[in-house]
Amino acid sequence: MGWALLAVGLLLCVYTLLRHGLRRVPPPRAPPALRGRTAIVTGGSGGIGAATALELARGGARVVLAARSALRGEAAARRIRTETGNAEVRFMQLDLASLRSVRAFASAFLRQEPHLHLLINNAGVSAGGTTEDGFSLCFQVNHLGHFLLTQLLLPRLQDSAPSRVVIVASQAHCAGRLRPDTLGRPPPGLLSTFQDYCDSKLANVLHARELATRLQGTRVTCYAVHPGGCCGSDVKQYVYGGWAWAWWCITDTQRVSLEVMTILCRCENIETSEGVPLYVTGVAQVKIMTEKELLAVACEQFLGKNVQDVKNVILQTLEGHLRSILGTLTVEQIYQDRDQFAKLVREVAAPDVGRMGIEILSFTIKDVYDKVDYLSSLGKTQTAAVRRDADIGVAEAERDAGIREAECKKEMLDVKFMADTKIADSKRAFELQKAAFTEEVNIKTAEAQLAYELQSAREQQKIRQEEIEIEVVERKKQIEIEEKEVIRKEKELIATVKRPAEAEAYRIQQIAEGEKVQKVLLAQAEAEKIRKIGEAEAFVIEAIGMAEAEGMKLKAEALQQYGEAAKLALVLDALPEIAAKVAAPLSRVDEILILSGESNSAVSEANRLLAEIPASVRAITGVDLTKIPLIQKLTGTQE
Repeated sequence: MGWALLAVGLLLCVYTLLRHGLRRVPPPRAPPALRGRTAIVTGGSGGIGAATALELARGGARVVLAARSALRGEAAARRIRTETGNAEVRFMQLDLASLRSVRAFASAFLRQEPHLHLLINNAGVSAGGTTEDGFSLCFQVNHLGHFLLTQLLLPRLQDSAPSRVVIVASQAHCAGRLRPDTLGRPPPGLLSTFQDYCDSKLANVLHARELATRLQGTRVTCYAVHPGGCCGSDVKQYVYGGWAWAWWCITDTQRVSLEVMTILCRCENIETSEGVPLYVTGVAQVKIMTEKELLAVACEQFLGKNVQDVKNVILQTLEGHLRSILGTLTVEQIYQDRDQFAKLVREVAAPDVGRMGIEILSFTIKDVYDKVDYLSSLGKTQTAAVRRDADIGVAEAERDAGIREAECKKEMLDVKFMADTKIADSKRAFELQKAAFTEEVNIKTAEAQLAYELQSAREQQKIRQEEIEIEVVERKKQIEIEEKEVIRKEKELIATVKRPAEAEAYRIQQIAEGEKVQKVLLAQAEAEKIRKIGEAEAFVIEAIGMAEAEGMKLKAEALQQYGEAAKLALVLDALPEIAAKVAAPLSRVDEILILSGESNSAVSEANRLLAEIPASVRAITGVDLTKIPLIQKLTGTQE
C-alpha cells in the first residue's frame, strides 16, 4: 500500500512539473526591430503560428497570416492587430492540401506585395487521408505544399535579401524513413499515420539542409527548427451537445455556454440626423453558433470567460452599430417604422458578431423616447391633425348626405317618368307586335300550302329516283352474276385446257432439258476423248522429237569428231536428193538442146557445168567440194 501511494505521488509530481514546465511563460524580452520587413506565417490562425505572428507584429513587421479557414484567419488577424496596435497584419487564404490553392496564394502575394523577408513554414497536421492531388494529407500539408510555396516565392526572397526561410520540423524526424517507391503515400502498418508524420518531418529537415546548401552566397538563409514540447491548435477538440473522453489530470477542458443570451442595449442622448437627442432601448437574442469553424472561432474568443463577459463583448458591438445607425436616420423614420430600424441594426451588426462566432437570433426596438418633448410634439400635431380631419369629415358627410338625398328624389322622379313611358311604349309595341303576328300567320299559312305541294312533288321525284336506283341495283346484280359466270367458265377452261397444256409443256421442257443434259455429257465425253488423243499424240510427237534430237545430237557429236569427213559424207548423202530436185523439172522435158559456139562442144559444156557445181554446193551447204580428189579430177583443179 505504501509503495502504491509513493508511485502515485511520484506520478503527480512528474505531471505537475511537466504541466508547469510546458505552460511556463518565458521571461519578457524586447521585441526585435522588424519595421519595414514583410513576413509570411503559414498556419497563423492558431497555435505556434499565431504566437509567432503576434511576436512579429509586436516587432513592427508586416505579417501575412496564411491559413485555410477564413473565419479563424480573420479573427486571428483582428486579435493580433488589437493586441499589438500594428495595423499591418492581414489574412490570406491558403490550403496546403491543394497545390492549386498554393499556386493561387503565391500568385496573389507576388502581385500584391513587393517584398518578402521572412517565410515561416509552420502549418502542419498529423491526420490521415488523401488530398485532391493524390498524396497523403499529412505528407502534402507538412512538406509538399511548403516545398512548392518556397519554390514559387524564392525569387522574391532573393530580391529582398537579406531574407530567411524557417521550416518548423520536429524531433520526430528521427523516426522517419523515406522510400522513393512509396514517397507521398501513407506507409502501411498499424501506426501508418504516425509514421507518415515522421516521414514528413524528415522531409522538412532534408529540404532545409539542401536549400541552405544551394542558397549559399545569396544572402538567403534557411533553417529547420524543433518547436519543443508544445501543442498547436490542431490538437484541440470541440464538442457540443454531447460528451467526449478526457484524460484525468492531463486533458485541459474548458466550457462555453451555447444557450440563448438576452442582451439589453441602451443608447442615451444619441443625436439623429436632424440633431434631436433620443433614448433608444433594444433587446437582442444571441447565441454561439455550433458550426465547426464558427464554434472554433467563438472558443478562441470566449473560452475562459463567463457568460457576462460574452454579453459585454456583444453588447459593445451592438450598441456601437445602434449609435452609428441612429445618427443616419430622422426621428420620424425611427418612430414610425421601428421594425425596419431594428432590421437595419440586425443586418449591419450580424457580420461583425458573426466573425466572433455569434449569431443574432432576433433584435427588436423596445422603447424610443426623448427629453425635449419632440416625440410628444409629434403626437400633439398628429392628434390635432386627426381632430381637424374628423371635423372636416363630419361636415363633408353631412353635405354629402344632403346632396345624396336630393339626388335620390330626382332619381325617383326620373324612374317614375321612365316607367310611365315604358308602359306606353309597351302597349304600342304590343299592338304592333299583334298585327305583325297576324300578318306573319297568314304568310306562314300560304307558305305552308305551297310548301306542301312542293314537298309532294319532291316526294314523287324521290320515289321515281328510288325506283331507278332499284333497277340500277338489279342490273348491277345481274352484271355481277354474269361476271361470276364468266369467271367460273374461265376457271373451268383453265382446269380442262390450260392446265393440261401447261403439264404437256412442262413434260416437253423436262424432256428437252434431259436431252440437253445428255448432249452436254456426250460433248464432255467427246472433249475428254479428244483431250486424251491429243495427249497421246503430243506424247508421240514428244518422243519423236526427243529421238530426232538425240539423233541430231549424235550427228553433231560425229560431225565434231570426224570434222570434214563427216561433213563430206553428209554432202554426198544429200547430193542425190539435190540432183533429184534439180532434175525434177527436166523429167517433163522431151528434148534438150545445147547451144554453143562453133569451137565448143557438148563435152566442154558439160565440163563447164561440172566446174560450177562446187561453187553452188559451197554456197548452199558451206562444204568445199573442190577439196575432194574426185571432183578435182573431174574439174581439173588439182592443187
